[in-house]
Amino acid sequence: MFKRSVLTLTLASTLSVSAIASAPQQKTSAPGYYRMMLGDVEVTAISDGTTELPVHQLLQMDADKVREKLAEFYRQSPLETSVNAYLINDGESLILIDTGAGSMFGASLGNLVRNIEAAGYSTDQIDEVYITHMHSDHIGGLIDDGERVFKNATVRADKHDADYWLSKQQMQQVPEAQQGGFKAAMKALDAYAEAGQFKPFVAGETLAGNIKSVEAYGHTPGHTMYRLDAGDQTLVFWGDIMHVAEVQFDQPQVTIAFDSNQDEARERRIKAYAEAEKEGYYVAGAHLPFPGVGQVKSDGDAYDWVPVNYSPMW
Repeated sequence: MFKRSVLTLTLASTLSVSAIASAPQQKTSAPGYYRMMLGDVEVTAISDGTTELPVHQLLQMDADKVREKLAEFYRQSPLETSVNAYLINDGESLILIDTGAGSMFGASLGNLVRNIEAAGYSTDQIDEVYITHMHSDHIGGLIDDGERVFKNATVRADKHDADYWLSKQQMQQVPEAQQGGFKAAMKALDAYAEAGQFKPFVAGETLAGNIKSVEAYGHTPGHTMYRLDAGDQTLVFWGDIMHVAEVQFDQPQVTIAFDSNQDEARERRIKAYAEAEKEGYYVAGAHLPFPGVGQVKSDGDAYDWVPVNYSPMW
């Protein structure tokens, strides 16, 4: 009787384990958004996806040293790199910072709209779109098949970037192989300009939602950070102040091939790190691992990245 009971239990356990193990793998991630409160303002990080970058070729340092540094963090090149955007809801207006790549970078990106909807919003609800700079992985999501994605939104960007990237005269001064960025910017912004929904600003201007535009030139001629103060908390949206956390926090002087003015980009990054560490505020980076929000801590001449602590909102 005992042996029969043991056999029955063993068979039942085996069948139970087998049934559990046979459940199909889902092979999908949770929707790409992360929400937090900054004072009484809701901030939602939105993932456009990831892209692999050959950072050993792009970072302006010895390729072998880049690989060694990445290996310290169990990473390698090409490096899977996040492309992040951010929604700000202060109860009166809904503001989007950057728009991802849209269809300009391939299938691994272009997930912005899907994740905005997963986060509970629609593109028609967005009042303003603030562009940190006019590289295609930040403006590509403005359009879909030539049509405006954010039909009710006014698009804002620094006048220096607008004057540079939207100028056919400037485009004609660079080799044809480098003209793609200009054409992408014109393609993304033309529809908004024609609809009267593109308004460049001068750095330092305070925009809707009490968001202040902050000059951060170097990566592009008009690269801009955005500072959000809410109560006693601050979040600064960095844009492309930096790209590769594993290297550029430890060695802030290292630039990347995407920087249009290497010296200015280096100086502005070092300044941004120092300001963030001194004031202790949150920063959000377009290419920091999603959600890309955290704080910066000094470590001698280097810096450490401290990701935001997860805090659920029920």
